[in-house]
Amino acid sequence: MSKGQNHTSKGPSQRQLRVGELIRRALAEIIARGDLHDPELAHVPITVGEVRITPDLSTATVFVLPLGGQNTKEVIAALARNQGELRHHLSKLVIMKFVPTLRFLPDTTFDQMDATRRLLDDERVRRDVAAPDTTDDK
Repeated sequence: MSKGQNHTSKGPSQRQLRVGELIRRALAEIIARGDLHDPELAHVPITVGEVRITPDLSTATVFVLPLGGQNTKEVIAALARNQGELRHHLSKLVIMKFVPTLRFLPDTTFDQMDATRRLLDDERVRRDVAAPDTTDDK
């Protein structure tokens, strides 16, 4: 095992985070400009929420959501069909030795935020948060 490798780390490395963000920005730009020649994606605003990349930088999981969350499955299928064209455009925007394989999944971040907001609006949670702390530090 080499010195620089730490196999006990739980999260992505700084390199993975940096490359993932570069790919996210480039994909958002490609989609926003309408560089894809697919009629299913022509007039659909798509949010690229996050890109997670494997440690070897070979596969990027792209979390996307069409505006309003409508037709998510169809949009993901269309993006998957156009993976080759997306990778070609990525190779021009992001300087990497190899452009990673792209996998597309629905972005559930907004659903999770809504669920958290509903929990925080619950009367029992509000009562518990507003209650004074009664623990003694003796």
